[in-house]
Order: sequence, then C-alpha cells, then structure tokens
Amino acid sequence: MSSFAGRFEGQSAIITGGASGLGRAVAARIVREGGRVCLWDRDSEALQEAAAAIGAAGSYALDITDAERVAAAAQESVALFGKVDVLVCSAGITGATAPVERYPIDSWQRVIDVNLNGLFYCCRAVVPHMLANGYGRIVNVASVAGKEGNPQASAYSASKAGVIGFTKSLGKEVAGKGVIVNALTPATFESPILAQLPQSQVDYMKGKIPMGRLGEVEESAAMVCFMASAECSFTTASTFDTSGGRTTY
Repeated sequence: MSSFAGRFEGQSAIITGGASGLGRAVAARIVREGGRVCLWDRDSEALQEAAAAIGAAGSYALDITDAERVAAAAQESVALFGKVDVLVCSAGITGATAPVERYPIDSWQRVIDVNLNGLFYCCRAVVPHMLANGYGRIVNVASVAGKEGNPQASAYSASKAGVIGFTKSLGKEVAGKGVIVNALTPATFESPILAQLPQSQVDYMKGKIPMGRLGEVEESAAMVCFMASAECSFTTASTFDTSGGRTTY
C-alpha cells in the first residue's frame, strides 16, 4: 500500500493495541508518513519488538482497563511529545463464542471492560490535552458487528455498538473545538485477533461479505490514517466502513 509522504509531519500519535494487527499497521504507516508514535499494549514482549521494528518514539506496557495507569500513560506520552495530535483506539478482544444463555459472565465482563470501558478511559485521558491545543483526531475502532450484531458474539457486538454510540456522543461534544472523533467499522480482516475465534465463526463472517473475501489490514490502516489526518476536517461523530460491501447503513 502506498503512503502519503509528510502527511503526519510534526504530529504525534498514541496507538492502543499497537503491538500487533491494525494498531501496528497504523503506527507503521504514520511513522512512514512523517509522524511520531507511542505504542500502548499489554503484551510487553510484542510491544518492544514492534516499537523497534516501527521506529516508535515510545511505548508503554499497560492494560487499558486500568483507568489510573491509562491516565498516567497519557501524561507520560504528552511529556514525551509535548502534545498529542492523534489517538487511535485499536485495542480489543473478541471474547467467547457462545449463545447468550450459555455466555460466560466473566468473558462478558472482560470484553466490555476492554473494548468499551478501556476505550473510554483512553479518550477521557487524552481529550483534555487535545482541547488545550485546539487540535486532535480520535479514531475508535469498532466493527460491523456493532451495527449488525453477530450471533454467538453478544459481548463483542454490544461492546462495539457501545463504541459507535460513544464516538457519536464525544464527537458532538467537541465539534467546533478542533477535535474530530470518528469510528472505523471494519468487517473481518486478517489479524491475530482471529486466533481467538473458532473457524466456524470466521467462515460465518466471511460469508456475509459480498466481496467474498476477508479484508486486509492495510486496507483498514489506510482508512484510519485518513481519519487521523488533517484532511478529515468536516466529518465527525460518524463511522467509516471497510466492510467489502457488508454494511447497509
């Protein structure tokens, strides 16, 4: 995939889930396009490898469900950069694959805690710095499951629907203040997160895509980088699809 030279020149970004998958691909692209990135991820070993490979300016090993640690990491990232222009909330988990009547309560709680509460903690910690600078771009990674609901994935679907609703609320709060907030709603794409799912669930999701294939991570990374750039200046509190034709609204 091509890059836009200099698009993020002089800008700094925090990427959650930055050690792998979409987060890593977005971080690598921002660096290639002139920006500086700080990776947040709970996998410290993968984080170190990714930071070295990408050329990240910094990295923090943390669980985003720890609100105090998130707040501290935000302060440390601001100190590292002097400002934060971009926040990409890419960290997430799938949870169990089971019907609601047998869905494990601990898995439900963990999925909501990571995918929705953790994302809220990250936005809550970073937004004040963006407002103080009068500029910011926030990209929250949701899913088509948040629009349509996938059977036997109730926690994941509910959490991603929550991300969409939260994004619309926050985007309206900060509209006109230089901070743009949008969500990405991708269909299934090739990513390490697929290892958390049975093949039957992957096949179901692939079968829902009119293009007849899974997405590629770089396709979603390209969209995220547009959303995270100054070019995205009049669309906020909205969603951008990379779904191969699956979504209908």
